[in-house]
Amino acid sequence: MHADGTGCGGGAANPEFVAAIAAGDTTADSPFSPRSVLRSFYVAPGSLPLDPQLEDVFVAAMNSTRTGVDHYPGEVVTTEAWPGVAPGSHGVLNTMAPTVFDVSGIVDLPEKPPVLWIRGDADPIVSDGSVFDLAFLGSVGAVPGWPGDDAFPPQPMVTQMRSVLDRYAAAGGAYREVVLPDVGHSPHVERPHEFAVALLEHLGAPANFR
Repeated sequence: MHADGTGCGGGAANPEFVAAIAAGDTTADSPFSPRSVLRSFYVAPGSLPLDPQLEDVFVAAMNSTRTGVDHYPGEVVTTEAWPGVAPGSHGVLNTMAPTVFDVSGIVDLPEKPPVLWIRGDADPIVSDGSVFDLAFLGSVGAVPGWPGDDAFPPQPMVTQMRSVLDRYAAAGGAYREVVLPDVGHSPHVERPHEFAVALLEHLGAPANFR
């Protein structure tokens, strides 16, 4: 809604989560600890529980993340427009802001390899009602001051992704969408067998995709 990418970037990260990573928190005492975030958002509640040793490995990996302006979450830029933050020029989350990251250009590729899109139907991070989208959080009252749908609508991420891929297919490409039930943001972790089967099918017969 804004040319400067307002609502995205380093300032969109939860500061309590960033602080927990910086402190190397391995507990589940806070909803913002890496372990709690892993359990709540990266795997679905209905998914198979992670092996405790594997969970420890993931938490240790999360806590190895370097934090700060040049790392995670990155530079925070303030702006007068709601929600008050815009992308900066340094750091991880700023690389994913729409000001610098736009993959819709795949539609115009002269050579279009087939695309495999594997996702979980219970992914709270990439969804049409993402709890990582400040506009969606504003629409449900979790972030105060939301200016409304006309000024700052929530972003339907799955629908947007499919729209780009439909355009890709219409322009001569092909894609296959595999939706795994009761799976969250990490299909390769939650359903490794189904993930591997879909990937091997893709690598073995990509030309068969519609």
